[in-house]
Amino acid sequence: MIINRLLSPIIFLFLASYIYGQADTASYSLPDPVKCCEGSLIISEPIFTLENSPTLRCHASTIEEINGGFIAAWFGGTREGQADVKIWISNNTRGNWSQPIEVVNGIQGNGLQYSCWNPVLFKPESGPLMLFYKVGPSPQNWWGMLTTSDDSGKTWSKPIELGTGIHGKLIGPAKNKPVQLEDKTIICPASIEYQDESGELFWRVFFEISGDGGKSWEATGYINDGVKFDAIQPCILTHTGKRLQVLCRSRQNVITQSWSYDSGLTWSNMSATSLPNPDSGIDAVTLADGRHVLVYNHTQSRSGFPEGRNMLNIAVSENGLNWKPVMTLEQQEGEYSYPSIIQSSDGLLHITYTYRRRTVKHLVIDPESL
Repeated sequence: MIINRLLSPIIFLFLASYIYGQADTASYSLPDPVKCCEGSLIISEPIFTLENSPTLRCHASTIEEINGGFIAAWFGGTREGQADVKIWISNNTRGNWSQPIEVVNGIQGNGLQYSCWNPVLFKPESGPLMLFYKVGPSPQNWWGMLTTSDDSGKTWSKPIELGTGIHGKLIGPAKNKPVQLEDKTIICPASIEYQDESGELFWRVFFEISGDGGKSWEATGYINDGVKFDAIQPCILTHTGKRLQVLCRSRQNVITQSWSYDSGLTWSNMSATSLPNPDSGIDAVTLADGRHVLVYNHTQSRSGFPEGRNMLNIAVSENGLNWKPVMTLEQQEGEYSYPSIIQSSDGLLHITYTYRRRTVKHLVIDPESL
């Protein structure tokens, strides 16, 4: 009896540690790759063709609705992390995407040039369109920048640094869009990658919050320890009342989650969802009807094809806990990753994602059919 009482917690901890680090991909029935334009998929198009790509490589797109259409941004250059990587934008106001143009770069006042990273477009309820991005030699040493537009992306303000916080330089949203609460507070889903004195790398999630429309920002404490779960790049879902939820990329082969019941002031311990993650970015949105839509790679690393970023999927949830894969967007050799998703004013879903690091793909989906 005593042995059983001792073994039970040990067995529980063993099983919990295994489950929290794994996601049973076989337990899901994934739909076949969708064809354009069938079912709920209305539009599937590249923002620019491979032949007309302004750069050798591109990655990390973002999309936002503007007056009369949409705007997308991404970083592009010879290769991720190189000094010539800049932020590019394209507008779609007449049914077609415009020729991409460079909007900002990483040139410093002293003449040094650093790489640009992970742009995030965000339109608050009032005020200008915001374009957040990062500048620096690496994700361990980058800092947040912000430029704004009063004319839907035609012209942009002089970029400014976001400042400093309790974790060092502010970075703004790490990859995914902020949310704005009923009291107008803007919450940026942030994360940090850093090494301790021994050289061990840690990934941790926190938030940068503005109560004055983005003029000033205050960073919160971390919501994970970087040990049980190495997590970055959270996306925020909104629930009834003061409940918020984040879903995160992790190095533990699962999408992780945390919950807040006080509008983001405090957060629960990070835990695993049932969905896999191959150490790749995700994004999600809460729809007007209360459902939640997630775009992600339903794979794990080194698991046999499809693996890693070979497959891109959509899952839907009524409550943020139970997810059902409903669409397979890509399933072929190559990289299909780093999605961005919004629901436009007409109710449709707009998704952009990296297509083989050569272009950005844009999809329009009718959520009523999901």
